Amino acid sequence: MTSANAPLISLAWDEFDPMRVTPLTHTFTDHPLLQRDALVELGRRCRGTNRWYSFASGVQPGTDFDTAAAMYPSGQSAVASLGAIEDAKSWVLLRHIQADPMYRTLVDQAFEPIIDRIERVDPGVYYRAGWIFSASPNTCTPFHIDRSHVLLLQVHGTKTVYVWDPTDRATLDDLVRDDFHARHDLSRAHWQEAFRERAHVFHLKPGTGVYMPLTSPHMVETSQEASRTVSFTYNTTATRRMGRIHVLRDALRRMGLKSPPVGSHTAFDTAAWMASSALIACGGPGGHPPACPSLKHAHAYAVDD
Repeated sequence: MTSANAPLISLAWDEFDPMRVTPLTHTFTDHPLLQRDALVELGRRCRGTNRWYSFASGVQPGTDFDTAAAMYPSGQSAVASLGAIEDAKSWVLLRHIQADPMYRTLVDQAFEPIIDRIERVDPGVYYRAGWIFSASPNTCTPFHIDRSHVLLLQVHGTKTVYVWDPTDRATLDDLVRDDFHARHDLSRAHWQEAFRERAHVFHLKPGTGVYMPLTSPHMVETSQEASRTVSFTYNTTATRRMGRIHVLRDALRRMGLKSPPVGSHTAFDTAAWMASSALIACGGPGGHPPACPSLKHAHAYAVDD
């Protein structure tokens, strides 16, 4: 019999490196809260909020993620798309599902059994969140990065996930991450088809997934069938430190000052973290949106930003 505390997400925990892209498996495929009817009801509860985002299937890898909905409007509601995703020619994201009391339990079910495993090598876990992606056949999630570590779980259908190492500066350099942490700006993140050759490629099916470290560039393409995926994200003391370093680098660049590559100069990184922490505490750069609220407050759950 499976223990009630047994993890629903499995990876090589004894070898876990929080900055290494890693495949995983999971047992969320048949979870009742991840089935179509439940997601339609969640979509109804998200109406009138910013907790859903949708665009049509014409989006390309190089499309700006933040403007995709305006450039490729789906022409129907999230609820309608979720109810008939096979034919909707749409991509639908239900954001911050932890804001819904029922779905906060789902987020907790994912995290509670694995927090100790994460904390052994990456302490200070906070800001847990959940995101559910439903996509029609032949649909793309544009090239982008995220502000948290990501556990991406395939629930229904198949898709191909391209992930690049978070230290791969030939794909995205430090300036892109500076912009992103300080202002949620990805305008310097320019897609190139040649990037595919540098990627970790995962052909996901139900029960499989991938762990992606903070700001690992990624892009996703569904297959000939509709896809349903849940993503559980979180931050740690180390991700907070890294985000604050990038915020300070951004502030220095705006003053015409150049910083060494992240990770190449320990003394600079330490000084940048300390200076940025002071600025954020005072409501300066990084202390308010569009910077991530996690840089200022260590909330247990992510807040709706």
